Amino acid sequence: MSTEPAQLSDRMILEFERPIIDLERKISELRGLSTETVDFSSEIRRLEVKAKKLQKEVFADLSAQQKVQLARHPARPYMMDYVGLLMDDFVELHGDRSFRDDPAIIGGIAQFDEWEVLVLGHQKGRNTKDNMHRNFGMARPEGYRKATRLMRLASRFRRPIICFIDTPGAYPGLGAEERGQAEAIAKALQVMSSLDCPMISVVIGEGGSGGALALGVTDRILMLEYAIYSVISPEGCASILWRDPSKIGEAAAQLKLTAPDLTGLGICDEIIPEADGGAHRNAAVTASRLRASIKRHLRELTELSTTELIERRYQKFRTMGSFIETPS
Repeated sequence: MSTEPAQLSDRMILEFERPIIDLERKISELRGLSTETVDFSSEIRRLEVKAKKLQKEVFADLSAQQKVQLARHPARPYMMDYVGLLMDDFVELHGDRSFRDDPAIIGGIAQFDEWEVLVLGHQKGRNTKDNMHRNFGMARPEGYRKATRLMRLASRFRRPIICFIDTPGAYPGLGAEERGQAEAIAKALQVMSSLDCPMISVVIGEGGSGGALALGVTDRILMLEYAIYSVISPEGCASILWRDPSKIGEAAAQLKLTAPDLTGLGICDEIIPEADGGAHRNAAVTASRLRASIKRHLRELTELSTTELIERRYQKFRTMGSFIETPS
């Protein structure tokens, strides 16, 4: 696995990461100019130290809105990128056996280390054509019904399920509503709550609303360091509460949608550190950390009996949302 930072085009660079990438480009340029007679090694070392220090400073103090930008980064690894880095012998399974296949949710069987697993997840596109095909990762009812069908299949053979969550939300179009979007999501929640196989969800980018939750009723919920998980987008929240798009940053902070926020609230079970500068800078490094985390949690879950597994899952979600009132 490569440990070198990925090269980003100008249109993919976020404003707060631009100074860091400009320094890295300068370093790369000096390396290309170095010859036996002209040595820039001392200048390169100085700039490398400066770049690392700047990156540490910038990423140590990211706002919630900046983390939202990272979660949506156009170069961020998607579900199938992680499948390629983590799984062997992946075979995709299609269709909900009712209407059609939905490319916004991909499901299939694969080998993950010592386990045969079912892999499910939202998939976005890299370009306009692919995004139209994947509907920007926003699934329709048939996508959730496909997921439910495959999860039942995995449970029948007690195969562990690994879900990758990365969606702005379920598709709200007329056709989706006509085909029972809410019922399809509700059914997914019901089925997941009672399956007798180990299940892990990983929020790898955006975890938006019920469209994300439909793959999130699992035994363990993991989040990448700069992923987000929320009932609504900051833009939607600002529009509803303040009717003011300038309040998006405040909405992001108030929603408590970052991985540290959700860990504190007891929703996220573990934060997985990303590569320096974010998962989009080095997918291989991020994937190796993700592999170690999933393996550890799977080993713990596979040791539990079916009764204990379901009871713990039930108690996990029953305790979410509890609060203590204090006198004013």
